[in-house]
Amino acid sequence: MNAGSHKRTDLFSDWTAVPEKVRRAAPIVHCITNYVTAPWCADIVLAAGGAPIMADEPDEMAEITALAAGLTLNIGTLRHSRLAAMRAAAGTAARLGRPIVLDPVGAGASRLRTESALEIIRDYRPAAVRGNISEILALAGREGKSRGVDASPSELVGGGRLGEGARLAAELAEKWGCVVAISGPYDIISDGARTCALGGGDEMMTRITGCGCMESALFGAYLAAEPDAWKAAAAAMAMMSLCGEEAARRARAAGEGTASMRVRLLDAVSLFAGGELEKADVKIL
Repeated sequence: MNAGSHKRTDLFSDWTAVPEKVRRAAPIVHCITNYVTAPWCADIVLAAGGAPIMADEPDEMAEITALAAGLTLNIGTLRHSRLAAMRAAAGTAARLGRPIVLDPVGAGASRLRTESALEIIRDYRPAAVRGNISEILALAGREGKSRGVDASPSELVGGGRLGEGARLAAELAEKWGCVVAISGPYDIISDGARTCALGGGDEMMTRITGCGCMESALFGAYLAAEPDAWKAAAAAMAMMSLCGEEAARRARAAGEGTASMRVRLLDAVSLFAGGELEKADVKIL
């Protein structure tokens, strides 16, 4: 985890090109996701330049997943038929070498959620696992204090706990052989060798349903277009934070609330230019 030896200019020298790579590639992203947030996940993939497929019938998973350049699995609204679809889709994606993103929503809230997420990690080797700190702690066997889909406030990675979060992310990245991204006041992204923290975002993002699910769908598009999974994940998380800040600023300036904030977030993603990533609050850990 000796990412501190890297310079920011080395690690992020060309990450501003990633958003345009996504738009040029226009990757099809197969999302088996939380039905509560599925429309917003589809919309944010479209806003970023990708093309979503939101199918979850097990009998068509091999054919549908073969059409896609990336696969995002979200266990937010879990049921056994959806798990069967996820296994079938992940098997096809793994066989074809397509990146898999896992969002272990609510891991730690039930044994089924925790064990299902760990099974996907073990059997299908995702390129990235993105969750909040309580979910990631639960998958690490450290009994995170789950509040359902939300992180426990006492476990959130703030500015004074970056080292702790970085060690956890790097340890799991090495163990699982993938990028581990932990969302929170500071987002942590590690592939075991490179670790960074991203500040930013806005409290208003926590007042609308599905920002995390939307971010995981974005991961699917970014990892499908950028072969460096760590750089793709960092770019996706930084863009989400910057766009959230802009959307909240504009909503407040117009005297608007959370419904307008959601629409403005999609607007910001659709208009985002890669050069804006230079504004991101990045710390190399």
